[in-house]
Amino acid sequence: MDNGDRSGAGAGAVGSAGSLGLRVGQAVFSSASLLFMSVGVEFFSYTAFCFLVTIMGLVIPWSCTLAMIDVYSVLVGCPLRVPGVMVIVVVGDCALSIVSFAAACSSAAVIDLLLQFHGSHCSPRFCGRYQLSAMMAFLSWFLMAASAIFNLWFIASRW
Repeated sequence: MDNGDRSGAGAGAVGSAGSLGLRVGQAVFSSASLLFMSVGVEFFSYTAFCFLVTIMGLVIPWSCTLAMIDVYSVLVGCPLRVPGVMVIVVVGDCALSIVSFAAACSSAAVIDLLLQFHGSHCSPRFCGRYQLSAMMAFLSWFLMAASAIFNLWFIASRW
């Protein structure tokens, strides 16, 4: 593998510094979404919020595991290019991207519905935290979708 292949062609693909940045961002935004939704807030009253908490709870270990692989690959200087592993990463990223988008959208819809009732079902403190949680979930989804696209593009360009 030549030097150009390691540094530029797979920017954002698993095993690169770009992927590490995306994974850290996913983990941070997912953790923030989970914390805003679950700490001191009664999220379990709404199914959409339970769905969001569950999905963010899945995104965090997925992103952290792949971030550790990225750290190892960057430090060793040997990017991960095993076709079977890359397919698993793409399938996992795509699946989590779809369900995290669904969770963020459903939570945002419930928040909008609660706000339509002029706060009678949601105190300003709780609604504000729900909104922050949904916003963090959308940011996490955006980075997850970017990871899926970069890895899919890398697979398509190599095999």
